[in-house]
Amino acid sequence: MSPLFPFSDRARALDAQLAAFMAERVLPAEAEVQAWHDDPATRWTVCPRIEVLKSEAKAAGLWNLFLPDAKHGAGLSNLDYAPLAERMGRVPWSPEVFNCNAPDTGNMEVLAHFGNSDQKAAWLAPLLAGEIRSAFAMTEPEVASSDATNIAFSIQREGDEYVLNGRKWWITGAGDPRCRILIVMGVSTPDAEAHGRHAMVLVPMATPGVRVVRPLQALGHDDAPGGHVELEFTNVRVPASNLIGGEGQGFSLAQARLGPGRIHHCMRLIGMAQRALEMMVARAQTRIAFGKPLGAQGMAQEAIALSRCEIEQARLLTLNAAAKLDAVGNKGAKDEIGMIKIVAPRMACAVVDRAIQIHGAGGLADPFLSAAYTGARCLRLADGPDEVHLASLAKGMLKGHRA
Repeated sequence: MSPLFPFSDRARALDAQLAAFMAERVLPAEAEVQAWHDDPATRWTVCPRIEVLKSEAKAAGLWNLFLPDAKHGAGLSNLDYAPLAERMGRVPWSPEVFNCNAPDTGNMEVLAHFGNSDQKAAWLAPLLAGEIRSAFAMTEPEVASSDATNIAFSIQREGDEYVLNGRKWWITGAGDPRCRILIVMGVSTPDAEAHGRHAMVLVPMATPGVRVVRPLQALGHDDAPGGHVELEFTNVRVPASNLIGGEGQGFSLAQARLGPGRIHHCMRLIGMAQRALEMMVARAQTRIAFGKPLGAQGMAQEAIALSRCEIEQARLLTLNAAAKLDAVGNKGAKDEIGMIKIVAPRMACAVVDRAIQIHGAGGLADPFLSAAYTGARCLRLADGPDEVHLASLAKGMLKGHRA
């Protein structure tokens, strides 16, 4: 924990408890979970070891730590949650152990803040309990979804129902056998102004007309058992009561959902990069090349030193963004969230790339490093590509509103 930021006593206690749980329960399970996911016969099924860990984490009170709403979650501020998320980021699948995994976290926040009582009972309660999984269907293959006003998926009201038609892709988690509910964003009021045309509706995965077109791979990784999939919706009918908020509110709901989600990704990326740096240091201390340890080579020293500098910079920027989000909300912290969303994935890509290089050919086959690089590279596109955040930040500065 950084001495520059005022973490609460409760956050410090939870951080110590989480650190012990990760060391004693999660890290020793890595080989077993990796073997389960590597086996073609089991990779698209739920790993029993993770389910056991989830029960243990829940019993230990290490559950729903991400939700600042004390009624539904741990009641921590974004700043207090940051070091906890960083610890979880050291093992790619570990956020699920604590029910702090995307995209469920964002969906739970939407339901907690904007869902009605029936929606909360039907979907938020089992998500909070870790009994089901969910997905968020926003991105489309035929339009540049980085500009959310381009989204063209049709959500049309017919009597007491909404009828959905179109395709979505890169829908994380929709391939999980436990995925029961989708939050789908589309056009409900096509004649409205650009930011008032969209709506979000709840669509159970089992609804007739919902079809998984194909699983998608990111640099060869399919992220089983959750995966990223392309979905087709053909005359999918859901009750009008499945609407979240109101028609025309989809864009604002998406912005509310993505703000905390973006910063959570960055928190986890820092933990992932920190672990890659520790692996780099260990490798440099023990591997002999040209008659001396790699750590005695100038190139290895530079890689290690640069990585530490970049991780510390990103960590401080992330903590600052979290503190700003707590102080002034999503809109007021827009620049800080945008900056860390630009910086953290690029930093993680660079650090993990150096770790792979220090490990030589073995780095290409290391399961953690290969998955870490893929995840970091994906996050330069997910939740808005770098270019969108760069443009937004620059435009505000050029207008003189933010400097």
